[in-house]
Amino acid sequence: MCTLIEDGILVAIIFEHNYGNSRKAPAVSFPSSPKPPGAGKSSYDLIDPGILWAVLNLPRGITLLDLGCGQGNYSLAAADLIGPTGVVYAVDLWAEGLAALKERAAREGRANLKPLAAGAGQVPMESRSVDVGLMATVLHDLVEAGTAAGALAEVSRVIKAGGRLAIIEFAKIDGPPGPPRHIRLDPAEVEAMLAPYGFARQQTVKLGPYNYLITFVKS
Repeated sequence: MCTLIEDGILVAIIFEHNYGNSRKAPAVSFPSSPKPPGAGKSSYDLIDPGILWAVLNLPRGITLLDLGCGQGNYSLAAADLIGPTGVVYAVDLWAEGLAALKERAAREGRANLKPLAAGAGQVPMESRSVDVGLMATVLHDLVEAGTAAGALAEVSRVIKAGGRLAIIEFAKIDGPPGPPRHIRLDPAEVEAMLAPYGFARQQTVKLGPYNYLITFVKS
């Protein structure tokens, strides 16, 4: 099993991108908007969430930013974990996904979940206001789109010194599920990508047969 990491988290960012089989979002009609790669599917259904949340060990009452939240499965779980005194900001450019997430959060009584429309390169948070970030199977798509540098610069901006960043990616094996092997990132590639932004690797944990979690601390 994994080794638990430090307590004392005040704020977390969660970045979710979607792959694999998923539970369907509520059947609600919304105006059309550009759909990000993999939208409508969720990597949350492929991982062992017990291991993920044990490693992150999120205290109640924190603030979380879920950047690239998609249909918001990570946000929904985190909102339950942090409790009503915490806040989850679920950020994405996919209008239908955000609207469905907002409707579901209201229907299920998650008043602490706040969907926001924004891109990964413009995080609507103050500098050095965040303690923990989670990018869930989104980094490889940012690399493929040529937008990873801007997104990582924003992550570095909003996470305070001593804060943590956790990244979930697909193991570099043949799929499905998940993206083509040639765009997948192994832990060494992720570590090299994060180093210029002031992040030092802590640990790597397997989350199931398809995904791994790698955690970093911000200098």
